[in-house]
Amino acid sequence: MTVIKQDDLIQSVADALQYISYYHPKDFIDAVHEAYQREESKAAKDAMAQILINSRMCAMGKRPICQDTGIVTVFLTIGMDVKFDSDMSVEDMCNEGVRRAYLHPDNVLRASVLADPDGKRANTKDNTPAVIHMKLVPGNTVDVHVAAKGGGSEAKSKFAMLNPSDSVVDWVLEQVPKMGAGWCPPGMLGIGIGGTAEKAMMVAKEALLEPVNIQELQARGAQTRSEELRLELFEKVNKLGIGAQGLGGLTTVLDVKVADFPTHAANKPVAIIPNCAATRHTHFVLDGTGPAVLEVPKLEDWPEISWEVGDSVRRVDLNTVTPEDVKDWKTGETVLLSGKMLTGRDAAHKRMVDMISKGEELPVDLKGRFIYYVGPVDPVREEVVGPAGPTTATRMDKFTRTIVEETGLLGMIGKAERGPIAIEAIRDNEAVYLMAVGGAAYLVSQAIKGAKVVGFEDLGMEAIYEFDVVDMPVTVAVDSKGESVHITGPKEWFARINATEV
Repeated sequence: MTVIKQDDLIQSVADALQYISYYHPKDFIDAVHEAYQREESKAAKDAMAQILINSRMCAMGKRPICQDTGIVTVFLTIGMDVKFDSDMSVEDMCNEGVRRAYLHPDNVLRASVLADPDGKRANTKDNTPAVIHMKLVPGNTVDVHVAAKGGGSEAKSKFAMLNPSDSVVDWVLEQVPKMGAGWCPPGMLGIGIGGTAEKAMMVAKEALLEPVNIQELQARGAQTRSEELRLELFEKVNKLGIGAQGLGGLTTVLDVKVADFPTHAANKPVAIIPNCAATRHTHFVLDGTGPAVLEVPKLEDWPEISWEVGDSVRRVDLNTVTPEDVKDWKTGETVLLSGKMLTGRDAAHKRMVDMISKGEELPVDLKGRFIYYVGPVDPVREEVVGPAGPTTATRMDKFTRTIVEETGLLGMIGKAERGPIAIEAIRDNEAVYLMAVGGAAYLVSQAIKGAKVVGFEDLGMEAIYEFDVVDMPVTVAVDSKGESVHITGPKEWFARINATEV
């Protein structure tokens, strides 16, 4: 019988979460690099360059790839000949590992888990509890997969109970465009088919733990129905032209994983779960000899990519920019921002809108200002702020008209597309929306030279900050006339890709 000590599991989970916070899996890096090399869309290529540069920087600096350090999922396959030397339950040991990881003083990870999700939504402060799945099998080891899933990509998960005769491919191709860019492509899609509703979701998420290996499958050919679906969906999803960050391009997915399970004769449950450009997972086995030892990647595993903005880039001083200035900005244009910007996301926006409705004075004057949708990681050592990449802008859509019209806000910065109600508000008020690259949080944070809380301090990472930035790279996503690059870009690249097939 194998004896697993309590602290061996705790420390292994903690070490794994620290490890995946700053090390991308090598197969993922290789796949992004390959996609980068063959990409023809300048905007998409620039986005992938930032993702690769950010990934290398995080590996060197041991800081989070993305400011959204995720909700933790742990899959344990426990041998029946294993005994735990512990006074804690397996779930409690896993959660203690999460707690240690997220509170590690050398690399603090953002606590994003809220208790009472339909009520007070109070932050648990240490990112517990994790979502934990366990299986008991014959054997004498504990096999563990640890993953951290960002809220933006998890929010784009889809489920349907199809009729047995319905096409899975048709349903997936209908859903992917509706997912927009909030899941931060290029990434992976996990497709679960069969079982019951919850089982389809489970197998979809487990499928995402597999390595990126679609090229190997293409080389040898499909041997099962699941593999046929992988190949067909990989080709057809990329032909949609959505591209990196939804800007239009050749690569939307790096791989598609399909897993199935027997189901009832009357049903065909199907789930889609995307993994974003901050793909984070690792695997280890405990055999009673001590905590897991995770192999440290070599720096040579990361390509050395240089990202040059070029002479045509527009440089903007946020301290002096005017409503007249932004009228010249064009969608798809790269802009480097310098000066003082405010931050604010869901909780701050809701509170501001509530205060406006009551006639109360806001803690900051938004007139002529730019607000960045971000919840940064706490700083360590000499940092003024931790990794500070954008959050999904569509969650702020319902607040946009009130905020822009009642305060005179001039610009917004986030990730992914804006919906119709936000685009209309931007157009009607001749404001602008700029996009920062999701999955490049550490790179973005290097442009932030100063940070202080200026409002709603009680909201923690969702407080309003004032950042002092120098040359922060963004793309004009919605211009003052209401044109959206997330509509025009994919449309252009869908036409280009499919024209070559004729």
